[in-house]
Amino acid sequence: MNRPNPVVALYPGSFDPITRGHEDIARRALRVADRVIVAVAQTSTHMKEGLFEVQDRVDLIRAVFEGESQIEVMSFTGLLVDLARDKGAHLVIRGLRAVSDFEYELQMAQMNQELNSALETLFLVPEVSNSFISSSLVRQVAALGGDVSAFVSTPVLDRLTAKFRE
Repeated sequence: MNRPNPVVALYPGSFDPITRGHEDIARRALRVADRVIVAVAQTSTHMKEGLFEVQDRVDLIRAVFEGESQIEVMSFTGLLVDLARDKGAHLVIRGLRAVSDFEYELQMAQMNQELNSALETLFLVPEVSNSFISSSLVRQVAALGGDVSAFVSTPVLDRLTAKFRE
């Protein structure tokens, strides 16, 4: 396989909200990619009820990565393979927290490779301190008034606090 120059990676997800685990994966992806595009899916492959609107998520993620020029944030609809072609990406970054994530992620990676054989998927595990964090857990704890400050960056914490005061 020839290495494209520059290496552009897509990091897709719902990011509702982005957590320190997501941040860790995006930043560590820069070890293998020159640029990482955090791609917020307009429609989820999982049946989830969203807490934040897609544009709010994009804005939050931009705030989290402010000043980090190698990380771009956007939303998308449709197939990830189409976005990859449009953006010149040959790498998909996916985070794995537990074995339970692997089966689904493997199926998605194989389907994406069938649809675009030039697209590779790289699985990364978060730092141990972030390995149990999920957006859904953060939402649940925040909704019940718990302290999630260790699991999300300040802009996200501020928005979560405001959201649950509404």
